[in-house]
Amino acid sequence: MNKVSILPLSLLVLASAGCSTILTDDEQRINVISNTDENLQVSVDGVEQNVPGIITVKKENKDKVLTVTSEKCKGKQVALNKTIEPTFFANILSGGVFGSTTDYASESMWKYQDSVEISCNK
Repeated sequence: MNKVSILPLSLLVLASAGCSTILTDDEQRINVISNTDENLQVSVDGVEQNVPGIITVKKENKDKVLTVTSEKCKGKQVALNKTIEPTFFANILSGGVFGSTTDYASESMWKYQDSVEISCNK
């Protein structure tokens, strides 16, 4: 293959790839803190994790709910609202209709808050 045919092929691959799919993970790390000094167990999508600290959630085209499962503060819920990942807009600026479709189909175009706080009654 010569250099002339490699360039169009490379441009085609870049145009059809989604920016969010390439530049971000399919999971997001969220910092969870609490107004108490106690460790808590929380659940998101049925996955139990310990906080305070970083939890990991799968990016999806839906809002999620973080639920406290520990006795202290049991049942307390915090909404994790989906928003559009800023890297998704790079597709639109570059004219990448295929890339936008890729990001939507792979659900990489979504993100949640970077941090949330659980407010327990002391």
